[in-house]
Amino acid sequence: MTTVEEAAAEQAGQDPPSIGSPATVVDPSRPGPVPGWLGALCALAGGGALLLAFPPFGLWWAAPVGVALLSVAVHRRRPRTGFAFGLLSGLALFVPLLSWTNIVGGTAPWLILSVTEAVFIALLGAAAAWTSPVVDRHRWAWPLATGVLWVGQEALRDRLPFGGFPWGRLAFSQPDAPTLRLAALGGAPLVTFAVALAGGLLALALWSAAGRRRPVSVAVPAACAVLVALVGFVVPAGHPDGPAVTVAVIQGNVPRMGLEFNAQRRAVLDNHVSATLELARKVASGQAPHPDLVVWPENSSDIDPLIPDDADARDQINRAADAIGVPILVGTLLEGPGDHVRNVAIVWNPGSGPQSPFYTKQHPVPFAEYIPLRSLARMVTDKVDLVRNDFVPGDRTGVLSVGPATVADAICFEVAYDDLVRSAVTGGGQLITVQTNNADFNTAEARQQLAMVQLRAVEHGRDALMASTVGVSAFVTADGRVLDATRLNTRAVLLRQLNLGQERTLATTIGPLPEFVLSGFALAVLVVAAFTRRSIRTNRRNSER
Repeated sequence: MTTVEEAAAEQAGQDPPSIGSPATVVDPSRPGPVPGWLGALCALAGGGALLLAFPPFGLWWAAPVGVALLSVAVHRRRPRTGFAFGLLSGLALFVPLLSWTNIVGGTAPWLILSVTEAVFIALLGAAAAWTSPVVDRHRWAWPLATGVLWVGQEALRDRLPFGGFPWGRLAFSQPDAPTLRLAALGGAPLVTFAVALAGGLLALALWSAAGRRRPVSVAVPAACAVLVALVGFVVPAGHPDGPAVTVAVIQGNVPRMGLEFNAQRRAVLDNHVSATLELARKVASGQAPHPDLVVWPENSSDIDPLIPDDADARDQINRAADAIGVPILVGTLLEGPGDHVRNVAIVWNPGSGPQSPFYTKQHPVPFAEYIPLRSLARMVTDKVDLVRNDFVPGDRTGVLSVGPATVADAICFEVAYDDLVRSAVTGGGQLITVQTNNADFNTAEARQQLAMVQLRAVEHGRDALMASTVGVSAFVTADGRVLDATRLNTRAVLLRQLNLGQERTLATTIGPLPEFVLSGFALAVLVVAAFTRRSIRTNRRNSER
């Protein structure tokens, strides 16, 4: 039941009176929205809580708390107020989360990217406010609506603009949480749904407490939130049952100062060659087991080894492959077509050299590896001209035969995109390899990327690894455990026996279906909310006649 004041406010398209207003509420179980200042504070705190859930903080349980605070802030608000509060929350999350982009791109690109990502959270806030009439009538619809709206928001953000930027998905905040295991059933979208559902349940508990409901009405949704967070424990952990292979990861490191551009590129290649030669000597002397394959990171050779002018680079990679006696997965750049560049992974065999076909990165990073709208972007920052040659995307999946293993390869940020990793696994990948170059970033970026590798390992039931030029490099087991993680800006050689995966998880089999279904429900909630709001307005007009 609502008061005349509430009805008038709603009819005028305004927020209903706030909690604490003397004539606000007749039914104390349905309080009005929190005061505006408190709503803004909840939105900011919600974004801060979400930030704490991600590496390097790693407080995974803070993610549903952040969802709950934003939900409370926007509930029973006008959509434009929900948009504003969502924007506050998004900025509190993305400005610090993406601060590592400032290291190489500068302040303007960092803030533009952060604001762009925050706008999607603002749209989420507006959508949550829009659905308030529905969840007011059906209390337990609130957590479900919260869950599907988060999945729908991420589905948009993962694709728009310029192919999307999935950094900061709720699923990527859960590498050490029980909810991570849900990835084996429905991938990242199901993990996001579970986290947001738990947050919606916490919001329901908070709202029930504000409405002075019976203690059981507060305790039940709070207990359900805990159960949702822990339900992953009943999902069996993945254990690949294929043959074991010994894998070596080379982290050659990158010289920091004192070299001009070409000398720097050559030094990076030399570092990876010399580290591989050192491993070969240890293998020959019995100090290290003989690997079955070796993985070098992205940009381990920034010199194109396939053109005659750089024959020395080719000779050095041949030298490393011949010394170790097994194939090396090399991350390098190839010139062409025309004045473009390709970011590729090449299998380099001892004796015979580069193997064809190689894998070309399918999703170059806009404004980093290619510049869309270059003339317009130059008006924001002249650093766009540092990207002198635009990278072109590949047209085949990252499935490569490397010695006894068929790997599902992703290059750098590609690990964030569901379809790219899944297509490589369904194409025959038995081991997930992620080649990356974190030399221009920091520990936070590397740890956030490693969390994505953990999710992919669980999602597809595959052992995985991340090979970085400077760190973090690590192995990840199919149940999400991280092994042998390196420190940043060090030279390291990792050796470990991994098992090749043969079977597909449910998530691998059904692919994007959970995201389509949950996003469809999000759209349905918005449609139902539109009809509900229309019905409320019609009933009020009729009652006033």
